[in-house]
Amino acid sequence: MAVLTAVAWLSWVVVIPVELPQSPYKLTIGPNRTLGQVARSLADEGVIRNRNIMMLLGRMQGMDRKIKAGLYQFSDSASMWDILQRLADGHPDEASLTLIEGWNFRQFRQAIDRNPDIKHDARDLSDTQLLQQLGLEGVAAEGLFFPSTYLFTPGSSDLELYRRAYNTMQQKLDAAWTARKADLPYHTPYELLIMASLVEKETSLDADRPLVAAVFVNRLHKGMRLQTDPSVIYGMGSAYHGNISKADLRRDTPYNTYTRNGLTPTPIAMPGKAALEAAANPANSTALYFVAKGDGSSYFSATLDEHNQAVRKYILKKGSND
Repeated sequence: MAVLTAVAWLSWVVVIPVELPQSPYKLTIGPNRTLGQVARSLADEGVIRNRNIMMLLGRMQGMDRKIKAGLYQFSDSASMWDILQRLADGHPDEASLTLIEGWNFRQFRQAIDRNPDIKHDARDLSDTQLLQQLGLEGVAAEGLFFPSTYLFTPGSSDLELYRRAYNTMQQKLDAAWTARKADLPYHTPYELLIMASLVEKETSLDADRPLVAAVFVNRLHKGMRLQTDPSVIYGMGSAYHGNISKADLRRDTPYNTYTRNGLTPTPIAMPGKAALEAAANPANSTALYFVAKGDGSSYFSATLDEHNQAVRKYILKKGSND
């Protein structure tokens, strides 16, 4: 009798309307979110009373492996079962596309081309033809599109997503340029964009980005070469297979900042907001060098002697106590 009562209660819980904070209720599911994370969010907002029941039901029905990213809207009559079915059916009111900070334009295009919810009007176009479709002629595509998560109606043209990403980058870049420090060694928003891309590729740590930018700015002021490995890798193109050698550093390309002075000809990646802000407002630092510490952060030095000591400590593992 107790088992029958429990089953009846469970059946009732999953079909009664949930407590939506407003109607329609908008639920955004990000890429790679799990059922447990979704259930926890719904419980935290008071939409469902017991996240464990939702997780159990989803797993019993195999729905936990079918959740699709996007934006879903629910009305007052929606039940826990309705929500699970919508998420598992994979028919959001709005789909999503995430473009990652630090990606280059080739990776950007691949992500759009592989998205099944997009109408692919530009898939067969060359980069030059694509830019012409966007009204952008005589420019390089690299760095012109802002990395973010974009929501869109399924069936939207990929050209519309390119336009949105381009317009967003222009807005972010204009804001960074307007708020920039005085006496920076670049004179146009595009040069700031190039600097931001170099910063983006050198570190993923927000706290280090203004310091990396300061090193590059200080070097430019002193007429020193930037000597940043990501620019060399970018210039190598398909010849790069995961390791960079001393010969690669000596091999001249337009993007080799070991052999050439100043900024690279174009950005080398899509910088995010933090990198743009760092390029516009570098840290107040006299550092001219930095080296990766192995934990995601970097050690910054103002002199070559100090830098060499840091290299021995963090790269060669030959600290003074060895």
